[in-house]
Formats: sequence, structure tokens, C-alpha cells
Amino acid sequence: MKLEICDVSKQYKDKCAVDHANLTLTPGVWGLLGANGAGKTTTFKMLCGLLPETSGFLSVAGVDLRKARTQARANIGYVAQKFSLYSHMSVLDNLKFFGGIYGVPKGRLSERIRELCQEFDLEDVLDRLAEDLPGGYKQRLSMAAALLHEPQILFLDEPTSGIDPLARRNFWRRITTLAARGTTIIITTHFMEEAEYCDRFMIQDNGILLAIGSPSEIREELGQPGADMDRIFIEIVERSRKEGEKS
Repeated sequence: MKLEICDVSKQYKDKCAVDHANLTLTPGVWGLLGANGAGKTTTFKMLCGLLPETSGFLSVAGVDLRKARTQARANIGYVAQKFSLYSHMSVLDNLKFFGGIYGVPKGRLSERIRELCQEFDLEDVLDRLAEDLPGGYKQRLSMAAALLHEPQILFLDEPTSGIDPLARRNFWRRITTLAARGTTIIITTHFMEEAEYCDRFMIQDNGILLAIGSPSEIREELGQPGADMDRIFIEIVERSRKEGEKS
């Protein structure tokens, strides 16, 4: 399922947070990288329908995200950076509640909960309160809740922040599996090395998308085949800022 961004901008009074972005996202894992204030959070929120664009056009599978928001968002799952489920409710009750919010038919919901609890290893904590879960379990519960309605596009905002290296590795294994099934996944991260897990990644600075491509493609464009992702990111941003100072 495709998500298309055509000449999209977002203006806040005298600041342009996103400047005429153009992009077509297809199934696979897409990373969105950028420093604080680069515009990636604004871009992310517009893409998943949480924030209206000032100008331009966004569509999900050909459906205008502005004109038919409910229809478009039926294909979208979202996991916020901060744990946003109900802490005072059990794991099972959270899944039942969000299944109802997403409109999953009752006959199908029980099956989906069983499938996702097995996939995300939540079967042993179903009766525990969400607030009592370790960070890795909270992340897995958030993922399971976002996937209840079987969305074709999944947005993940800094999903590996605050979890241990083993949990991060298991997270990426699950993400790779989802992408292989045909899901389009858009993920923001401040761990530059995680761009290596992405099929494509985007670097944004001052509201402008500076680079889009696979890790190998970006390295080739820069003529730095052996550079790590930190070096790649710094090089692209610094080049753009220097060009901006000249113009």
C-alpha cells in the first residue's frame, strides 16, 4: 500500500517546519532521521493524519488524507514515543479496548488478540497492569495494540528509546517480519545505526528532505562506501547548511 506526499508544507506563523516535501512510500521499512527541530516530528504527524498540512496533498492508497481522514486512517497503525495506552488497565483489557476503538469485529478480535499475544510474547502477562510492565513489554504491548486492525501502514515514533539492546534486536526482527508481509513501516529514531535496518531512510534538516535512499545508495552518492551512519548524517546535514549560507 502506497502513501504519497505531493509538495507538502507546514507553516507555523513565521516558521516553515516542512518545506515542499515530495515522497512516495511503498511497502518496506522507511527510517526518518533528523536532529531536534529538523521537522521530522511534524512530518511524521502529518503522514499519519494527526496534523493537517498547510499546503500540498497526502494520500493513503489513493485516499486523500484531508478529505477522507477516517477512511485513510483505517489503514494506519500508530505507536507513540511515550507509552500511551491505559496504565491502570491490564494488558488484556487494553487490547480489548483498542480493538473496539479500531472497530475490529468481536468475532475476529479474540483471534487477533491471541495471534498478537503469541507473536509479541505477551501471553504470560495478560492479567498484569500495563503500568507494572518493564519497558520492553510496554513497547510490545503498544505494537500489538497498533496492529489489532491489521493496518497496511505502521508509524513508529522513537520505538526503541528506553529499551535494552536485546529488546531492540527483537524489535527489529519483528519489524523485518512485518515488512516482509507487505506492511509499509515508517519509523523515527535517534539511533543512527538503526538506519542500517531500513530499506530506505530519509534525512531531514530545517524542514527539507535532504536525502532519500538505501544505506548503500546514500553512501555511494557521497563517495564514502565505508562510512558509518553517524558520519553519513553529519556529512549530508553540514553540506546542506553550507550551501544554504552561500545562497
